[in-house]
Amino acid sequence: MNKVKGGYVEGTTSIIVNLILFALKFWAGIITGSLALEADAWHTLSDSISSVVLVIAAKLMSKKADKEHPFGHGRWEQIAALFIAFILGIIGYDFLKQSIIQFRNREAVHFGILAIVVTIASIAVKEALAQYAFYIARKTGSTSIKADGWHHRSDALSSVVVLVGIFLADYLWWIDSVLAAVIALFLFYATYKIIKETVTKMLGEEPDKNLIDEITADVKAAYHDNLQIHHFHLHDYVTEKELTLHIRLDKDMTIEKGHQIASEIEDTIKKNFGIMTTIHIEPLKMTAPK
Repeated sequence: MNKVKGGYVEGTTSIIVNLILFALKFWAGIITGSLALEADAWHTLSDSISSVVLVIAAKLMSKKADKEHPFGHGRWEQIAALFIAFILGIIGYDFLKQSIIQFRNREAVHFGILAIVVTIASIAVKEALAQYAFYIARKTGSTSIKADGWHHRSDALSSVVVLVGIFLADYLWWIDSVLAAVIALFLFYATYKIIKETVTKMLGEEPDKNLIDEITADVKAAYHDNLQIHHFHLHDYVTEKELTLHIRLDKDMTIEKGHQIASEIEDTIKKNFGIMTTIHIEPLKMTAPK
């Protein structure tokens, strides 16, 4: 499954399930008067919003490279992840503010069986969605699908907190407002995690050591000790990856032969790893750069 198809499948499933959960939790929140349940409902609705963003990003990512974007449109995935984080942060701030107001007004909430049933159902469904999103993210390597999975997970955890509060509501009048604040903190943490991972990828990362070792092994198997390979740089455009590396060849080798070897290595890396490669050739006796 590729990233585009994975985004469509996970995003569409998330939208449908979250809309149903939002309606149930918001209804239970209104009946009980619970700010925490209403906050949890809007947290769930934000999952639907982020999933809509994910589906749109998947569509944009599927566009082929063009003159203005020679490396494709894959980084729409990272833009989508940042937008999801932005939504989470805004919702978290709003409910933190509302929880403080409720606490100052000393508003108490009385829950019933309805709140318990809806909350337990929400925990089970949201964790199932999280596991499904993480599974697709592992299969596709998609950052935005993983971000959506963390959104599902944070919603499941916030529902666990609400469930604990329901059983303590008869003893602690302030529990609902405190729970709303805790849910807001869950949202802030999810926002931080998504932004950190996305920005790191956009700024660029060192190539994975296992990838370097595998590429080196493939090249060495074909050319043995007739060249030295080093100085790897990987540019990840999500749907396209561009690798640059250096090789050292016999200084007396003809330009034509050196070009042939470099082209063969590029073809090998493209075939075995799906990565476009540009190779810089150095004379074998040249001192290695530090």
